[in-house]
Parts: sequence; structure tokens; C-alpha cells
Amino acid sequence: MNLSSSILYLVILIFSVVIHEVAHGYAARRNGDETAALAGRLTLNPISHIDLFGSILLPAILLVMHSPILLGWAKPVPVNPNNFVNQKRGTLHVSLAGVVANFGIAIVFGLVARFGVELGMPESAMGAVYLIVLVNVVLGFFNLIPIPPLDGSKVLFALLPARYAYIEIFLNRYAFIILIAFVFFGASFILEPLVKYSFIFLTGVPF
Repeated sequence: MNLSSSILYLVILIFSVVIHEVAHGYAARRNGDETAALAGRLTLNPISHIDLFGSILLPAILLVMHSPILLGWAKPVPVNPNNFVNQKRGTLHVSLAGVVANFGIAIVFGLVARFGVELGMPESAMGAVYLIVLVNVVLGFFNLIPIPPLDGSKVLFALLPARYAYIEIFLNRYAFIILIAFVFFGASFILEPLVKYSFIFLTGVPF
């Protein structure tokens, strides 16, 4: 990517992870927890959500390294599962809300990509649309990975029978090491095919 494309990518990434976190907050509110709302996190203002490492440094490092998969995240919104009307259902709803938001954005802009040329959208605008689809597909699949603190881990732990609690203990204990190893060594093998074929399916253009 050139400098302008890199800046555009970072802007799209930041707003996509912000929407992801706000979706968690609204899902928590619908399930009876007002913690995110009381903390002022139900806002699209990126200043309230930016994580220095996950939103800026990691994406910048991956851009410099010419990584095929560019990842990032925002500060998690505060959630108190003890406030949920139904704790298991609330945990699942909140955990999946961000992923659903990202895939929803990807689907909407995938439709824009498919009809944009016919509607006379300029090439530069189409490039931004493709990038929005790409970023949100990556975020959706990345957050489904069952490694703490990603959403997939919360889904896994909510569904995991009590006799397998040692899996949760192990993943929480070594989460940072496992996550970093996955980002730098496993993401391209696992995420790249999923992202590639989803992007082609949604936009109708080569990856």
C-alpha cells in the first residue's frame, strides 16, 4: 500500500472497530447492562475507543511488514454480565454483536460494490468501498477466533461444559502469547482464505 492507501485503511479500520465496540455496548444495554452507557462508550467518537496498540501501532507494524492480513481492535467497552437478565444468553448476544456489525457493514458495502459501477461511482470511491468490505470481513473473522480477549473466546467459554473449564483457564493464562503468535504466524494461513473468498463473494471482484 502507498501512503494515502495506508492512511485510508487506518481511518476505515478505526471507525470499523469503533462500530464493533458500540455494537457490544448496545447489545449489553438490551440485555439489562447499562455499564457501557454510563461510561460514555455508546458513542461513535473514536477518541473514546482508540487503543494505542490495537488501533494504531499493530496495524502500522503490519502495514510496514506488508502483511497480507491487517488486524486491529479498539478498547473493549465495559460490560458487567451480572446485570444481564439471562447471563448465558446475554454473554452470547454481546459477544456476537460486534462480529454481526462488521459482517453487516461488509454485506451492505458489498452490495454497493456490486452496483457502484452501474451507478457511475468514481474509481476512487469504489476503492474505498472495497477497502471497507475487506476491513470488516477481516475484523469479523478475526474476532471469531477463540483466543482471549477476542469475542470468539467468550462464545466458547459461554458454551463450554463445566468439565472443560481447564481449557478456559489455559487460554486465559497464555492468551497474550497465543494471540501474538496467531497474529504473526497463523493469521495468513487461517484467515486469508476465509477473507479472500468472502470478499470475492460479496463484491464480485477478484481479491
